[in-house]
Amino acid sequence: MEDLKLAILIDADNISPKYVKVILDEAASFGVAACKRIYGDWSDVRLKSWKDALLNNSIIPIQQYSYTTGKNATDSAMIIDAMDLLYGGNLDGFCIVSSDSDFTRLAARLREAGKLVIGMGESKALGPFVKACDQFKYLDLILDHGETEPADPAAPAAENDARANAGDDTAINRESIERIIHGLIGEMDDGTGWVRTSRVGDQLIKRYPDFDVRNFGSKSLNKFLASLPEMEVEERILSNGNPIQFVRIRPAPKKTVTRRTGTKKASRRTGTKKK
Repeated sequence: MEDLKLAILIDADNISPKYVKVILDEAASFGVAACKRIYGDWSDVRLKSWKDALLNNSIIPIQQYSYTTGKNATDSAMIIDAMDLLYGGNLDGFCIVSSDSDFTRLAARLREAGKLVIGMGESKALGPFVKACDQFKYLDLILDHGETEPADPAAPAAENDARANAGDDTAINRESIERIIHGLIGEMDDGTGWVRTSRVGDQLIKRYPDFDVRNFGSKSLNKFLASLPEMEVEERILSNGNPIQFVRIRPAPKKTVTRRTGTKKASRRTGTKKK
């Protein structure tokens, strides 16, 4: 299967250069970056910090002067280029990197054309833009978690949930996601109670584009599911030797009936009859 060809379009006015590695790594998990462009007014001293990141990663800067205060010319330039690339017909998908909800309609239009749309931005990104994408990655949460995973998955739960909800009601917390997974397993259960974890993951992404186990401090879906109190994960080995993971709702513990045993004491009433 050939890798998807992607265009990475970055809004420099809205995104920090500290995220460049995360952006490229996330895009690489979906396909090959056939086009890497970043948009901004490069005469603005605030964008000077992008220089090294652009040179080291072959990202092409697109100059867009800010003609009028309060009007975002950068957004317009990105949207026009995205449509030109769409009609060029050589791409399978787009990575739109911004926290700006002005790209909501662009994301929806690209999906209407059958293209994969990956949104990336900070957790302040608003719901309409997040939901318009096939998937949305919170760069600040990914960068914060890095490559390390807490020894105790339950310990940072409150902190992770607070970060996950930093944007708006699109982000889902641990308690909510457990209820959602509970419902999904019920929908997909074939009668055995067990469902492939990959199927659960696919449905979560389709319904909640911003769902990412790293937002909750886990490295993989299987580890995240195993950390949920009501879930039980099991690995099975297929006939070809490949392992596959299943999940089910943890059965309630069986109640043990304890019988009370004892000996009845016989009591005799004794007395003397009156004559």
